[in-house]
Amino acid sequence: MNGSSTLELERDLEIAVPEAAKSGEPSERAGQRSERSKDPIVSKAQTLETGSDRMSKRSRGQTVLIVEDNESNMKFFNDLLQAYGYNTLQTQDGMEVLNIVREHKPDLILMDIQLGEVNGLEVATWIKKEDDLKDIPIIAVTAYAMKGDEKFILESGCTAWLPKPVNTFTLIETVEQFVN
Repeated sequence: MNGSSTLELERDLEIAVPEAAKSGEPSERAGQRSERSKDPIVSKAQTLETGSDRMSKRSRGQTVLIVEDNESNMKFFNDLLQAYGYNTLQTQDGMEVLNIVREHKPDLILMDIQLGEVNGLEVATWIKKEDDLKDIPIIAVTAYAMKGDEKFILESGCTAWLPKPVNTFTLIETVEQFVN
């Protein structure tokens, strides 16, 4: 593997990771930015060398919008989804989500609940009010879910929710459940 090293993950999976991503250096693929921008970062899935058929390209090039204001979480979600063959759109700005969804029509939205300027559940209700967007699945991701919050999250328009820290395989299985 030229310019890459191999990281071993759970269940004996191997993914070739570019050296820049491993070292934490900014890379186009990871979609890192030094300052906030209202333009979503659009990333195409990379073909990665894999050690297992589990990592095969099952997504058929579908697009996931990641709405996350924490850069480390954004990078984690982006890299994981791309490793599984998904294209990604990224934004940290909850106020811009509706415009991005209207323009790009992603196959699924991964929505952090605790955004800086607006609650992710409120953004989900905006999306679900629009006839041409209401069928896009929204997976809420939150570190603050308590018993009983699931009902509230689902009533806001989210299709499913995952607690943080997110289990890698649960995330992928949940995404695949709603896009395939």
